[in-house]
Amino acid sequence: MNIRDATPGDLARIVEIYNAAIPGRRATADTEPITAMSRAAWFREHDPQCHPLWVAEAAGSAARSGASIAGWLSFQPFYGRPAYRATAELSVYVAPDHQRRGVGRALIGRAIDRAPSLGLKTLLGFIFGHNDPSLTLFEAFGFRRWGELARVAELDGIERDLVIVGLRLDERE
Repeated sequence: MNIRDATPGDLARIVEIYNAAIPGRRATADTEPITAMSRAAWFREHDPQCHPLWVAEAAGSAARSGASIAGWLSFQPFYGRPAYRATAELSVYVAPDHQRRGVGRALIGRAIDRAPSLGLKTLLGFIFGHNDPSLTLFEAFGFRRWGELARVAELDGIERDLVIVGLRLDERE
């Protein structure tokens, strides 16, 4: 698997993977598909030097217009204030046909390894409380539950909790 910085040509596939997660109601608070155009500014905000956006290319996948992209990971600035510059939120999405094949694990592992060189000391994840696969994945890397926002989201008439997981990179064993 090859992990690399995303390019503008990858945006359509990134959005396709994201949109595939919407119907499951476990990975995103969006309830309707988004467009590549609506994510263009978000894409441009990712700076490979401090808040990269990476794509994971699956080995042996077809090379047709982004089809080899099995998943993606983004680093988002946390809370938008200078005092939080050493903290970033991670978002990870894996294409349905590549789930449970180590794509998310590879992306998170690389994020943890590279975070110090990006000037980051703390990584966060915001995960729905009913998203056991994602909670388990992050916890496998040492992320701990730092907080819970009870019933802050409503999906299809069901109130959902948001769990905040965190990892201090200087406290890892």
